[in-house]
Amino acid sequence: MDVLKNGTDVFFILMGAVMVLAMHAGFAFLELGTVRQKNQVNALVKILSDFSASTIAYFFIGYTLAYGVSFYHGAAALMDHSGHELVRFFFLLTFAAAIPAIVSGGIAERAKFTPQLAATFVLVGFVYPFFEGIAWNDHFGIQDWLTRHFGAPFHDFAGSVVVHAVGGWIALAAVLLLGPRRGRYRKDGMVAAHPPSSIPFLALGAWILIVGWFGFNVMSAQTIDKISGLVAVNSLMALVGGTLAALVAGRNDPGFVHNGPLAGLVAICAGSDVMHPIGALVTGVIAGLLFVWMFTFTQNRLKIDDVLGVWPLHGLCGVWGGIAAGIFGSTALGGMGGVSLISQLLGTLLGVVIAFAGGLAVYGALKAWVGIRLDAEAEFNGADLSLHRISATPEGETSK
Repeated sequence: MDVLKNGTDVFFILMGAVMVLAMHAGFAFLELGTVRQKNQVNALVKILSDFSASTIAYFFIGYTLAYGVSFYHGAAALMDHSGHELVRFFFLLTFAAAIPAIVSGGIAERAKFTPQLAATFVLVGFVYPFFEGIAWNDHFGIQDWLTRHFGAPFHDFAGSVVVHAVGGWIALAAVLLLGPRRGRYRKDGMVAAHPPSSIPFLALGAWILIVGWFGFNVMSAQTIDKISGLVAVNSLMALVGGTLAALVAGRNDPGFVHNGPLAGLVAICAGSDVMHPIGALVTGVIAGLLFVWMFTFTQNRLKIDDVLGVWPLHGLCGVWGGIAAGIFGSTALGGMGGVSLISQLLGTLLGVVIAFAGGLAVYGALKAWVGIRLDAEAEFNGADLSLHRISATPEGETSK
Protein backbone atom coordinates (compact mmCIF):
# COMPACT_ATOMS: atom_id res chain seq x y z
CA MET A 1 0.00 0.00 0.00
CA ASP A 2 2.88 2.36 0.71
CA VAL A 3 4.26 1.75 -2.79
CA LEU A 4 0.83 2.42 -4.30
CA LYS A 5 0.40 5.59 -2.22
CA ASN A 6 3.84 6.88 -3.19
CA GLY A 7 3.26 6.15 -6.85
CA THR A 8 -0.15 7.82 -6.77
CA ASP A 9 1.29 10.92 -5.09
CA VAL A 10 4.04 11.13 -7.70
CA PHE A 11 1.54 10.87 -10.55
CA PHE A 12 -0.74 13.43 -8.89
CA ILE A 13 1.92 16.09 -8.46
CA LEU A 14 3.43 15.29 -11.87
CA MET A 15 0.09 16.03 -13.53
CA GLY A 16 -0.01 19.29 -11.59
CA ALA A 17 3.49 20.16 -12.80
CA VAL A 18 2.48 19.47 -16.41
CA MET A 19 -0.65 21.63 -16.09
CA VAL A 20 1.30 24.54 -14.65
CA LEU A 21 4.02 24.05 -17.27
CA ALA A 22 1.27 24.50 -19.87
CA MET A 23 0.41 27.81 -18.20
CA HIS A 24 3.72 29.17 -19.45
CA ALA A 25 2.33 28.79 -22.97
CA GLY A 26 -0.53 30.92 -21.70
CA PHE A 27 1.90 33.59 -20.50
CA ALA A 28 3.56 33.50 -23.92
CA PHE A 29 0.39 33.87 -25.97
CA LEU A 30 -1.09 36.47 -23.63
CA GLU A 31 2.01 38.61 -24.17
CA LEU A 32 2.14 37.81 -27.90
CA GLY A 33 -1.45 39.01 -28.35
CA THR A 34 -0.89 42.19 -26.34
CA VAL A 35 2.40 43.53 -27.75
CA ARG A 36 2.75 45.10 -31.18
CA GLN A 37 3.45 42.77 -34.09
CA LYS A 38 7.12 43.77 -34.27
CA ASN A 39 7.69 42.26 -30.80
CA GLN A 40 5.72 39.00 -31.03
CA VAL A 41 8.67 36.70 -31.73
CA ASN A 42 10.52 38.18 -28.77
CA ALA A 43 7.57 37.45 -26.49
CA LEU A 44 7.64 33.77 -27.44
CA VAL A 45 11.42 33.42 -27.17
CA LYS A 46 11.56 35.17 -23.79
CA ILE A 47 9.08 32.89 -22.04
CA LEU A 48 10.76 29.66 -23.15
CA SER A 49 14.28 30.97 -22.51
CA ASP A 50 13.32 32.35 -19.10
CA PHE A 51 11.79 29.01 -18.15
CA SER A 52 15.00 27.22 -19.10
CA ALA A 53 17.17 29.65 -17.13
CA SER A 54 14.76 29.32 -14.19
CA THR A 55 15.14 25.53 -14.23
CA ILE A 56 18.92 25.73 -13.92
CA ALA A 57 18.77 28.39 -11.19
CA TYR A 58 16.11 26.57 -9.15
CA PHE A 59 17.66 23.11 -9.50
CA PHE A 60 21.15 24.13 -8.40
CA ILE A 61 20.34 26.98 -6.00
CA GLY A 62 16.73 28.03 -5.40
CA TYR A 63 15.13 24.76 -4.31
CA THR A 64 17.95 24.09 -1.88
CA LEU A 65 17.71 27.62 -0.50
CA ALA A 66 13.95 27.32 0.05
CA TYR A 67 13.67 23.72 1.30
CA GLY A 68 17.17 22.53 2.20
CA VAL A 69 16.98 19.71 -0.35
CA SER A 70 19.73 19.17 -2.92
CA PHE A 71 20.11 16.66 -5.72
CA TYR A 72 23.84 15.93 -5.35
CA HIS A 73 23.19 12.21 -4.82
CA GLY A 74 23.14 9.13 -6.97
CA ALA A 75 20.03 8.47 -9.03
CA ALA A 76 19.10 5.56 -6.75
CA ALA A 77 18.88 7.88 -3.75
CA LEU A 78 16.77 10.35 -5.73
CA MET A 79 14.19 7.61 -6.32
CA ASP A 80 13.25 7.49 -2.63
CA HIS A 81 9.42 7.32 -2.36
CA SER A 82 9.17 6.78 -6.12
CA GLY A 83 11.04 10.04 -6.77
CA HIS A 84 8.44 12.24 -5.06
CA GLU A 85 11.03 14.89 -4.17
CA LEU A 86 12.03 15.13 -7.83
CA VAL A 87 8.51 15.76 -9.10
CA ARG A 88 7.89 18.11 -6.16
CA PHE A 89 10.87 20.09 -7.42
CA PHE A 90 9.36 20.04 -10.95
CA PHE A 91 6.00 21.26 -9.63
CA LEU A 92 7.45 24.07 -7.52
CA LEU A 93 9.81 25.02 -10.35
CA THR A 94 6.79 25.87 -12.50
CA PHE A 95 5.73 28.27 -9.74
CA ALA A 96 9.20 29.82 -9.49
CA ALA A 97 9.45 30.24 -13.27
CA ALA A 98 6.21 32.23 -13.18
CA ILE A 99 8.20 35.12 -11.63
CA PRO A 100 10.17 36.01 -14.83
CA ALA A 101 7.08 35.18 -16.94
CA ILE A 102 5.15 37.82 -14.99
CA VAL A 103 8.00 40.33 -15.23
CA SER A 104 8.26 39.72 -18.97
CA GLY A 105 4.81 41.15 -19.59
CA GLY A 106 5.61 44.38 -17.79
CA ILE A 107 8.94 45.10 -19.49
CA ALA A 108 7.88 44.01 -22.99
CA GLU A 109 8.89 45.86 -26.17
CA ARG A 110 11.95 47.72 -24.83
CA ALA A 111 14.02 45.41 -22.61
CA LYS A 112 17.31 43.82 -23.61
CA PHE A 113 17.24 40.05 -23.90
CA THR A 114 20.48 38.84 -22.27
CA PRO A 115 20.27 41.04 -19.15
CA GLN A 116 16.73 39.74 -18.63
CA LEU A 117 18.05 36.17 -18.66
CA ALA A 118 20.62 37.18 -16.06
CA ALA A 119 17.90 38.80 -13.94
CA THR A 120 15.82 35.62 -14.24
CA PHE A 121 18.67 33.51 -12.89
CA VAL A 122 19.21 35.74 -9.85
CA LEU A 123 15.51 36.20 -9.11
CA VAL A 124 14.67 32.50 -9.29
CA GLY A 125 17.90 31.38 -7.67
CA PHE A 126 17.91 33.80 -4.73
CA VAL A 127 15.16 36.42 -4.36
CA TYR A 128 12.05 34.29 -4.87
CA PRO A 129 13.18 31.27 -2.80
CA PHE A 130 14.17 33.59 0.06
CA PHE A 131 10.51 34.51 0.62
CA GLU A 132 9.28 31.08 -0.48
CA GLY A 133 11.30 29.53 2.34
CA ILE A 134 9.80 31.96 4.85
CA ALA A 135 6.20 31.38 3.78
CA TRP A 136 6.25 27.66 2.95
CA ASN A 137 9.14 26.24 4.98
CA ASP A 138 9.13 28.39 8.15
CA HIS A 139 12.57 29.91 7.64
CA PHE A 140 13.79 32.29 10.36
CA GLY A 141 10.88 31.27 12.61
CA ILE A 142 8.64 34.02 11.25
CA GLN A 143 5.61 31.73 10.87
CA ASP A 144 6.04 30.48 14.43
CA TRP A 145 6.25 34.08 15.66
CA LEU A 146 3.02 35.00 13.84
CA THR A 147 1.28 31.95 15.30
CA ARG A 148 2.35 32.81 18.86
CA HIS A 149 1.28 36.42 18.62
CA PHE A 150 -1.79 36.31 16.37
CA GLY A 151 -3.07 32.76 16.62
CA ALA A 152 -2.24 31.53 13.09
CA PRO A 153 0.63 31.61 10.61
CA PHE A 154 0.61 33.49 7.33
CA HIS A 155 -1.56 31.37 5.02
CA ASP A 156 -0.95 31.22 1.29
CA PHE A 157 -2.14 27.88 -0.03
CA ALA A 158 -1.23 28.32 -3.71
CA GLY A 159 0.74 31.52 -3.98
CA SER A 160 -1.34 34.71 -4.23
CA VAL A 161 1.52 36.45 -2.43
CA VAL A 162 4.43 34.00 -2.70
CA VAL A 163 4.18 33.81 -6.50
CA HIS A 164 1.91 36.51 -7.90
CA ALA A 165 2.42 39.46 -5.59
CA VAL A 166 6.17 38.79 -5.53
CA GLY A 167 6.29 38.63 -9.33
CA GLY A 168 4.14 41.73 -9.72
CA TRP A 169 6.15 43.89 -7.33
CA ILE A 170 9.45 42.77 -8.86
CA ALA A 171 7.96 43.72 -12.23
CA LEU A 172 7.00 47.17 -10.95
CA ALA A 173 10.61 47.82 -9.95
CA ALA A 174 11.82 46.71 -13.39
CA VAL A 175 9.21 48.81 -15.22
CA LEU A 176 10.12 51.94 -13.24
CA LEU A 177 13.82 51.47 -13.92
CA LEU A 178 13.21 50.87 -17.64
CA GLY A 179 10.89 53.81 -18.19
CA PRO A 180 8.03 53.93 -20.71
CA ARG A 181 8.20 52.86 -24.33
CA ARG A 182 9.28 55.66 -26.67
CA GLY A 183 6.31 57.71 -27.78
CA ARG A 184 3.98 56.22 -25.19
CA TYR A 185 3.58 59.47 -23.27
CA ARG A 186 3.88 62.76 -25.14
CA LYS A 187 5.22 66.04 -23.82
CA ASP A 188 1.79 67.64 -24.15
CA GLY A 189 0.41 65.12 -21.68
CA MET A 190 -1.36 62.97 -24.23
CA VAL A 191 -1.18 59.18 -23.97
CA ALA A 192 -0.42 57.30 -27.19
CA ALA A 193 -2.45 54.09 -27.28
CA HIS A 194 -0.84 50.80 -28.27
CA PRO A 195 -3.82 48.45 -28.68
CA PRO A 196 -3.34 44.67 -28.55
CA SER A 197 -2.01 43.23 -31.80
CA SER A 198 -4.16 40.09 -31.68
CA ILE A 199 -7.23 39.60 -29.52
CA PRO A 200 -7.47 35.90 -30.59
CA PHE A 201 -3.93 35.20 -29.35
CA LEU A 202 -4.59 37.20 -26.18
CA ALA A 203 -7.76 35.17 -25.58
CA LEU A 204 -5.92 31.91 -26.28
CA GLY A 205 -3.29 32.81 -23.70
CA ALA A 206 -5.97 33.64 -21.13
CA TRP A 207 -7.81 30.35 -21.71
CA ILE A 208 -4.61 28.29 -21.40
CA LEU A 209 -3.88 30.03 -18.12
CA ILE A 210 -7.43 29.50 -16.85
CA VAL A 211 -7.38 25.76 -17.50
CA GLY A 212 -3.85 25.29 -16.16
CA TRP A 213 -4.72 27.25 -13.04
CA PHE A 214 -6.73 24.33 -11.69
CA GLY A 215 -3.45 22.42 -11.59
CA PHE A 216 -1.81 25.43 -9.97
CA ASN A 217 -4.39 25.57 -7.19
CA VAL A 218 -5.78 22.05 -6.71
CA MET A 219 -2.42 20.27 -7.03
CA SER A 220 -0.89 22.58 -4.43
CA ALA A 221 -2.10 19.90 -2.02
CA GLN A 222 0.97 17.98 -3.30
CA THR A 223 -0.34 14.59 -2.08
CA ILE A 224 -3.47 12.77 -3.16
CA ASP A 225 -4.88 12.44 0.37
CA LYS A 226 -5.00 16.24 0.75
CA ILE A 227 -6.85 16.97 -2.49
CA SER A 228 -9.81 19.30 -1.96
CA GLY A 229 -12.90 19.83 -4.07
CA LEU A 230 -13.34 23.11 -2.21
CA VAL A 231 -10.19 24.46 -3.87
CA ALA A 232 -11.52 23.57 -7.32
CA VAL A 233 -14.95 25.17 -6.84
CA ASN A 234 -13.49 28.27 -5.16
CA SER A 235 -11.15 28.70 -8.13
CA LEU A 236 -14.13 28.41 -10.46
CA MET A 237 -16.18 30.98 -8.56
CA ALA A 238 -13.30 33.45 -8.36
CA LEU A 239 -12.57 33.31 -12.09
CA VAL A 240 -16.27 33.81 -12.87
CA GLY A 241 -16.49 36.76 -10.48
CA GLY A 242 -13.38 38.35 -11.95
CA THR A 243 -14.66 37.90 -15.49
CA LEU A 244 -18.07 39.47 -14.88
CA ALA A 245 -16.63 42.35 -12.87
CA ALA A 246 -14.08 43.14 -15.60
CA LEU A 247 -16.79 42.86 -18.26
CA VAL A 248 -18.89 45.52 -16.55
CA ALA A 249 -16.11 47.80 -15.29
CA GLY A 250 -14.18 47.49 -18.55
CA ARG A 251 -17.26 48.25 -20.67
CA ASN A 252 -17.01 45.09 -22.75
CA ASP A 253 -13.33 45.66 -23.62
CA PRO A 254 -11.99 42.20 -24.63
CA GLY A 255 -8.60 42.88 -23.08
CA PHE A 256 -10.19 43.46 -19.70
CA VAL A 257 -12.65 40.59 -20.13
CA HIS A 258 -9.85 38.08 -20.70
CA ASN A 259 -7.70 39.42 -17.88
CA GLY A 260 -10.62 39.50 -15.45
CA PRO A 261 -10.62 35.75 -14.77
CA LEU A 262 -6.86 35.87 -14.25
CA ALA A 263 -7.32 38.61 -11.65
CA GLY A 264 -9.85 36.45 -9.82
CA LEU A 265 -7.61 33.40 -9.96
CA VAL A 266 -4.59 35.35 -8.70
CA ALA A 267 -6.62 36.53 -5.71
CA ILE A 268 -8.11 33.15 -4.80
CA CYS A 269 -4.81 31.24 -4.65
CA ALA A 270 -4.06 32.11 -1.04
CA GLY A 271 -7.41 31.22 0.50
CA SER A 272 -8.81 28.71 -1.96
CA ASP A 273 -8.64 25.93 0.65
CA VAL A 274 -10.36 27.85 3.46
CA MET A 275 -13.03 30.09 1.89
CA HIS A 276 -16.70 29.40 1.26
CA PRO A 277 -17.52 29.53 -2.49
CA ILE A 278 -19.54 32.73 -1.97
CA GLY A 279 -16.50 34.33 -0.34
CA ALA A 280 -14.43 33.18 -3.34
CA LEU A 281 -16.96 34.80 -5.69
CA VAL A 282 -16.73 38.11 -3.82
CA THR A 283 -12.94 37.86 -3.80
CA GLY A 284 -12.97 37.40 -7.59
CA VAL A 285 -15.36 40.30 -8.16
CA ILE A 286 -13.21 42.69 -6.13
CA ALA A 287 -10.07 41.47 -7.94
CA GLY A 288 -11.66 42.05 -11.34
CA LEU A 289 -12.68 45.58 -10.39
CA LEU A 290 -9.28 46.26 -8.84
CA PHE A 291 -7.49 45.22 -12.00
CA VAL A 292 -9.59 47.35 -14.36
CA TRP A 293 -9.48 50.46 -12.21
CA MET A 294 -5.81 50.25 -11.33
CA PHE A 295 -4.69 49.33 -14.85
CA THR A 296 -6.40 52.46 -16.15
CA PHE A 297 -5.10 54.61 -13.30
CA THR A 298 -1.48 53.48 -13.55
CA GLN A 299 -1.35 53.72 -17.34
CA ASN A 300 -3.16 57.04 -17.82
CA ARG A 301 -2.67 58.95 -14.57
CA LEU A 302 0.60 57.67 -13.09
CA LYS A 303 2.03 57.07 -16.59
CA ILE A 304 3.61 53.75 -15.62
CA ASP A 305 4.08 51.85 -18.88
CA ASP A 306 3.40 48.35 -17.60
CA VAL A 307 2.54 46.75 -20.95
CA LEU A 308 0.39 43.82 -19.78
CA GLY A 309 -0.63 45.45 -16.51
CA VAL A 310 1.22 42.84 -14.47
CA TRP A 311 1.53 45.04 -11.39
CA PRO A 312 -2.25 45.56 -11.06
CA LEU A 313 -2.99 41.97 -12.14
CA HIS A 314 -0.40 40.06 -10.11
CA GLY A 315 1.05 42.59 -7.69
CA LEU A 316 -2.15 44.23 -6.41
CA CYS A 317 -4.57 41.34 -6.91
CA GLY A 318 -2.00 39.09 -5.22
CA VAL A 319 -1.92 41.46 -2.24
CA TRP A 320 -5.72 41.46 -2.18
CA GLY A 321 -5.67 37.66 -2.23
CA GLY A 322 -3.40 37.49 0.79
CA ILE A 323 -5.70 39.85 2.71
CA ALA A 324 -8.90 38.18 1.45
CA ALA A 325 -7.74 34.83 2.86
CA GLY A 326 -7.75 36.41 6.32
CA ILE A 327 -11.21 37.87 5.80
CA PHE A 328 -13.24 35.22 3.98
CA GLY A 329 -11.30 32.32 5.46
CA SER A 330 -12.64 33.14 8.92
CA THR A 331 -15.42 31.01 10.36
CA ALA A 332 -17.51 34.16 10.90
CA LEU A 333 -17.84 34.48 7.11
CA GLY A 334 -18.36 30.79 6.44
CA GLY A 335 -14.70 29.86 6.02
CA MET A 336 -12.75 26.96 7.45
CA GLY A 337 -10.90 29.12 10.00
CA GLY A 338 -7.29 28.74 11.03
CA VAL A 339 -6.34 32.14 9.61
CA SER A 340 -5.52 35.49 11.16
CA LEU A 341 -6.10 38.80 9.38
CA ILE A 342 -3.12 40.38 11.14
CA SER A 343 -0.85 37.52 10.09
CA GLN A 344 -2.12 37.87 6.53
CA LEU A 345 -1.42 41.60 6.51
CA LEU A 346 2.08 41.21 7.93
CA GLY A 347 3.00 38.25 5.72
CA THR A 348 1.74 40.03 2.63
CA LEU A 349 3.62 43.20 3.53
CA LEU A 350 6.82 41.21 4.04
CA GLY A 351 6.44 39.62 0.60
CA VAL A 352 5.92 43.02 -1.04
CA VAL A 353 8.98 44.54 0.67
CA ILE A 354 11.25 41.63 -0.25
CA ALA A 355 9.99 41.56 -3.85
CA PHE A 356 10.21 45.30 -4.53
CA ALA A 357 13.60 45.65 -2.84
CA GLY A 358 14.88 42.56 -4.66
CA GLY A 359 13.62 43.85 -8.00
CA LEU A 360 15.25 47.25 -7.47
CA ALA A 361 18.54 45.61 -6.48
CA VAL A 362 18.69 43.13 -9.37
CA TYR A 363 17.51 45.40 -12.17
CA GLY A 364 19.27 48.44 -10.71
CA ALA A 365 22.59 46.58 -10.70
CA LEU A 366 22.09 45.32 -14.26
CA LYS A 367 21.11 48.80 -15.43
CA ALA A 368 24.28 50.28 -13.99
CA TRP A 369 26.49 47.44 -15.23
CA VAL A 370 25.34 46.49 -18.73
CA GLY A 371 22.11 48.40 -19.33
CA ILE A 372 18.65 46.84 -19.50
CA ARG A 373 17.02 48.81 -22.31
CA LEU A 374 17.21 48.53 -26.09
CA ASP A 375 18.65 51.55 -27.87
CA ALA A 376 16.29 53.88 -29.72
CA GLU A 377 16.83 52.32 -33.15
CA ALA A 378 16.38 48.74 -31.92
CA GLU A 379 13.22 49.67 -30.06
CA PHE A 380 11.84 51.48 -33.11
CA ASN A 381 12.55 48.51 -35.39
CA GLY A 382 11.15 46.10 -32.83
CA ALA A 383 12.76 43.38 -30.74
CA ASP A 384 11.97 40.71 -33.34
CA LEU A 385 14.26 42.07 -36.04
CA SER A 386 16.72 43.73 -33.65
CA LEU A 387 17.33 40.69 -31.44
CA HIS A 388 16.13 37.63 -33.36
CA ARG A 389 16.54 38.78 -36.97
CA ILE A 390 13.12 37.53 -38.05
CA SER A 391 9.59 38.84 -37.80
CA ALA A 392 6.41 36.99 -36.88
CA THR A 393 5.31 37.10 -40.54
CA PRO A 394 8.48 36.93 -42.70
CA GLU A 395 6.63 35.54 -45.73
CA GLY A 396 4.48 38.68 -45.81
CA GLU A 397 7.56 40.89 -45.95
CA THR A 398 9.34 38.92 -48.68
CA SER A 399 6.27 38.91 -50.90
CA LYS A 400 5.98 42.70 -50.98
